[in-house]
Amino acid sequence: MEAEKKELRLYNTMTQQKEVFKPINPSKVGMYVCGITAYGFSHIGHACASVSFDVLYRHLGMLYWVI
Repeated sequence: MEAEKKELRLYNTMTQQKEVFKPINPSKVGMYVCGITAYGFSHIGHACASVSFDVLYRHLGMLYWVI
């Protein structure tokens, strides 16, 4: 028996509204993140995408989604 999935609302910057997250494939969530393009010295901003991706990945896993 599959556990009930909780509702996740994310802010859509294009519509400027919070919207219910609905994956294209209801049984699995796909994610993609590109790496940094560093032309100078490394700084804390380079970690932002990686940290954001990891937090979202872990949160989706806690909400019973298969990633």
